[in-house]
Amino acid sequence: MFANTFVLYLSTVLIWGSTFIAIPLQLGEVSGDVSIAYRFGLAALVLMLWCRLTGRNMTFGLRQHVWMMAQGLMLFGFNYMLVYQAAADITSGLIAVVFSTIIVMNIINGALFFGNRVPRAVIAGAAFGLVGICLVFLPEVRALDADGTTLRAIILSLVGTFITSFGNMLSARNQSSKLPVMQSNAYGMAYGALALAIIAWSRGSPFAFEATWSYTGSLVYLALIGSVLGFGSFLTLLGRIGPERAAYCMVLFPIVALALSTVFENYQWTVEAVTGVSLVLAGNLLVIAPKEQLQRVFRAFRTNFANRIG
Repeated sequence: MFANTFVLYLSTVLIWGSTFIAIPLQLGEVSGDVSIAYRFGLAALVLMLWCRLTGRNMTFGLRQHVWMMAQGLMLFGFNYMLVYQAAADITSGLIAVVFSTIIVMNIINGALFFGNRVPRAVIAGAAFGLVGICLVFLPEVRALDADGTTLRAIILSLVGTFITSFGNMLSARNQSSKLPVMQSNAYGMAYGALALAIIAWSRGSPFAFEATWSYTGSLVYLALIGSVLGFGSFLTLLGRIGPERAAYCMVLFPIVALALSTVFENYQWTVEAVTGVSLVLAGNLLVIAPKEQLQRVFRAFRTNFANRIG
């Protein structure tokens, strides 16, 4: 069980971390709302086809569709609309800093909606992770100006993050009601894509398509890998270990993005960045490792330390 959970966790982190390189390629001639509609529309089609080919049940009642639509609007619609708008004015690194607050939001929402008891290790791990992310992106935080554009982008990012957290709660609720993850994602992505298409149409955004390798390739990658595989892994993980622990992926995947940025964008590491990464990894251990393993590690460390002192 722990091995399977680790695979899901690692897959989510690596996939979503890599999307940070692809998302900027979607911001150009095609409006953000239309690009998101394309992304989740394609992902929904692929998932529905896969569900049909594997013989999965795709027939659900009206009440179940309402819950899947609610999940889709929160996870595959409104949240991305706000984050894409924010990305036009602030860097993806700073958005990652803001988005990492979903850990705290999931802990609070999990307690409010489900009465979950919050282990101290989760709180400690979240604190380590948040401090670490802030250190990693400290230069961007220092570069913030006080004009209205930046403030508006930060608010949009925070609201988008809260909507995502609420979507996590809806997914946890749907899984507890025995709604299957893949089918819920397929219908949810379809509802999200439809909602964004309606919003784009109401705004007069043209449904253009940028026929370039960068736009088409990034769209296919975001739809198939980032959406189908990424959300499938994450929401399965969420149902297995709960929204509080699963949300720690949101802290770790910016580190993957940072590593890719080092290779492809010549990111310069600093002392703050190295310290921040170390804190994130330490927090990661606190959150996902079983309690028994943590106790064995701490006992071994205490014994080793005592022997050195002696």
